[in-house]
Amino acid sequence: MNSVGNAKADNLSFGPFHLSIGRRLLARDGVPVDLGARAFDLLVALTLAPNVVVSKQDLISRVWPDVIVDEGSLRFHMTGLRKALGDGRDGARYITTVAGRGYCFVAAISRSIPPLQDGAASDFRHALLPGRLDRMVGREQDILTLSEKLMTSRMVTIVGVGGVGKTTVATAVAHHLSPSFSGAVLFADYGMLSDPGLVPAGIASMLGLSVGSNDVRPSLIAYLRDKQIMMVLDTCEHLIDAIADLVTTIIEAAPNVFLLATSREALRIEAESVFRLDSLACPPDDPELSTEEILAYPATKLFVERAAASGATLELDDQDARVVASICRKLDGMALALELAARRVESYGLHQTARLLDQHLTLGWAGSRTAPPRQKTLQATLDWSFGLLTDVERTVLRRLAVFVGDFTLDAALEVLSGSDIASSTVFDAIDNLVAKSLLATHPLGATMRYRLLDTTRAYALQCQTVEDRVGLNARHATYYQRWLEQFGPDWPTLSTGPERLPYFVSINNVRAALEWAFGEQGDVAVGIRLAAAAVSVFQVMSLFPECQRWSQRALLELNGEFKRSAEEMHLQAGYGISQMYMQGGRETPQIALSRALSIAEERGNGIDQLRILGPLHMFNMRVGDFNAALEYARRCSSIASTVDDPATVGLGHFFLGNSLHFTGDLGNARIELEAATRSDPQPSRTPASYVGFEGKHLAGGILARNLWLQGFPDQADMRARKTISDAAKLDHSLTLCIALLGGIAVFLWRDDVPSAEEHIEWLVSRAGLSSLSPYVSVARGFEGELAIRRGDVKLGIDTLRRCIEKLHASTYEVFTTMLELSLVKGLVVNGDYGEGLSRINKTIELVERNGDLCYWPELRRVKAGLLQLMKSSDEAERCLVLSINKSTEMGANAWKLRAATDLAALCIADDRLRDARLLLLPVIEQFDEGLDTADVIAANALLGEM
Repeated sequence: MNSVGNAKADNLSFGPFHLSIGRRLLARDGVPVDLGARAFDLLVALTLAPNVVVSKQDLISRVWPDVIVDEGSLRFHMTGLRKALGDGRDGARYITTVAGRGYCFVAAISRSIPPLQDGAASDFRHALLPGRLDRMVGREQDILTLSEKLMTSRMVTIVGVGGVGKTTVATAVAHHLSPSFSGAVLFADYGMLSDPGLVPAGIASMLGLSVGSNDVRPSLIAYLRDKQIMMVLDTCEHLIDAIADLVTTIIEAAPNVFLLATSREALRIEAESVFRLDSLACPPDDPELSTEEILAYPATKLFVERAAASGATLELDDQDARVVASICRKLDGMALALELAARRVESYGLHQTARLLDQHLTLGWAGSRTAPPRQKTLQATLDWSFGLLTDVERTVLRRLAVFVGDFTLDAALEVLSGSDIASSTVFDAIDNLVAKSLLATHPLGATMRYRLLDTTRAYALQCQTVEDRVGLNARHATYYQRWLEQFGPDWPTLSTGPERLPYFVSINNVRAALEWAFGEQGDVAVGIRLAAAAVSVFQVMSLFPECQRWSQRALLELNGEFKRSAEEMHLQAGYGISQMYMQGGRETPQIALSRALSIAEERGNGIDQLRILGPLHMFNMRVGDFNAALEYARRCSSIASTVDDPATVGLGHFFLGNSLHFTGDLGNARIELEAATRSDPQPSRTPASYVGFEGKHLAGGILARNLWLQGFPDQADMRARKTISDAAKLDHSLTLCIALLGGIAVFLWRDDVPSAEEHIEWLVSRAGLSSLSPYVSVARGFEGELAIRRGDVKLGIDTLRRCIEKLHASTYEVFTTMLELSLVKGLVVNGDYGEGLSRINKTIELVERNGDLCYWPELRRVKAGLLQLMKSSDEAERCLVLSINKSTEMGANAWKLRAATDLAALCIADDRLRDARLLLLPVIEQFDEGLDTADVIAANALLGEM
């Protein structure tokens, strides 16, 4: 059972409370109760199993699925839930603790099923839904039946043959139910995808989610888990296994997501309810039927309406009605075939249309004997419609099949025009194809988009001649190469959802062009240029698997023409960055990025060098080589200062300030970081970064850490909170996670446990949603430290061990020193002095070798505490002196205060009160803020004892 419950038991009432699971709302006497997300999920889990003891582990697995938390977090949120309910006040009892077992909801509950429209996902911003027909014929009952079936079973597949109208009906159902979901309806057209591996990535990208790993399902499910939305998955048959697997996962994990699929065959999964969409009913060949009875059938009604809509004047007598009935029967009531035939009536008249259809259908039956009858009929209808086109229209229709999904008029004019056909001719032909319903149109943003229906495109591809293909695919690929080069700089500035959609749909043509270019009949040179233009866009969209795939494929085909070219530079950078984020490791990303930098240096272009130096800085930070990262940051900053681009200059300040901070040069780090935070916001277009973030927003979290280390705890707290608030408004996951990491460090150092816990939960949620798994591991490590502080030492130690091992395995070393300090402190509390000393010595050795010296004074102080417990007071005092001296050198007054307090305590124990006072007093006097923080309070208390 999932934490958000069963949609059939959406409304629960107990005492004065009303609980709406779909709306995620708890109200007391009609007034909403302020309840945190975790507390709400706990309440749902308990109320869905009343009078049953739910174990602590079961609650944790439901409320925190796929992540590691300790029982302390459960107790914390359970306390908040009980407080919100007023449990225990005035005799009210709702939740009982069963010692050693778990919790039980004991109040009487009544249940009801609310109108669904009250439970829609209010934060869903992407109602990506095609327009519905103004009037549908013969499908009214299908729409009502499907709507009821979907709301009952949550997963329905509309099954039927091609051309029967599955997509049209699914779109109508989505529009019919859209108010019930407050517009939270997503339409995913899988007809434009051919790779099963991109099934979840397609939905995730349309939702605006970051796609940073080979399996994006965890982040997609994390997003959908508490949403109440409707998803239409259109044209599933060619990806049926992958879609069936994804749908099964969504159904099990996201109980308020409703799915409607269209396919030529059922998904064959347990949750599926199949609705077979038959062709429109046709009148039988019965001479006794009246004209009124004939025209009442859906197929004839559709035919007559579409013919009239195309300009035909129909005054049907009994004989005409029977001709219409005959046409409908011959076309088996197929909606697409009926519409194509009806639109010819205005030109040829009803009876001539019927004769032409008869003749051509006869020729059509000579095709495949094994094809189903309806496919034969549809094929024949398309043959016939194709035959009625002019030679130019047929040529244009065949060539338009090169496009996958949507395309613009500009794209069509450039790709189709050539020596044998002028642009003006293409324009006229497209206009005629739209008028003849062989080409669909719909506006997307300010631009009209065109698209061949799937069946029409498949037919046109079959009809393509050798002459059609000559140069066509190459022009198609070249057009999208230039499109990427022209609009690529726009991608970092796009928000999620609607703004991104026009760009996203065009990416399908990029994919198709890449598949052709590197295929048997392709042009490798065109593919290399296209892949080089695509990699940065794939990265900005967080489509790292595709970036890795195509950059690697293109690199394998590099020849003399492209050796050490701009294309190789972009491909090497794309491969190295995607490898770094997806697989981690050291050798492969470093080789690729170093090669890219070497080419950039040869080219002498500052922007090119910056685009590689930035990732190289990040790579070395990730693998823990802080000295190398500093060198790359210095080079990056030097070049950035020569570029007339404020965003680039801001990134240069951030990279240098970030490295200076971790290597312990706090004074200069602050100068650089403050310069970065003052930099102007990114302009509308900038080529400076492959990954699309700004130094202005990244610098705040590191600056907050820097301020705390320098002895400004209040300023650090304010900076951390402002940075997190600003980053949250950007809706950019990487920026927010970096801000949260800096803020949480400050909250932990200040001993502000409630703030730390609140923001750790936020970090886990956002990083998990965006596939930033190393950040999740760091956050879990922070939770381990909190567990130790709460007294659950064993759980905290075990959690920290696991997290550090995961970070080492993924070569993400930025925060491992901080977590090692937490682990050693836990080992000290647990009495494991030997292991603690061994780990602290190893960590000191690594810090001195790798360069993250900002922790060096604290490592020496913690080691001194261990030595003192192991009765080595003299050596402990030497370590504390070293810590104080290094802190003074670095300007790290926060570490200096801790070390001075410990050394003063040691002096007091040796009856050296005067030494203790002379040591501690000057250090305390340096603090004119943060007097209520734990470290300052402890130092003043010790001073008072003297």
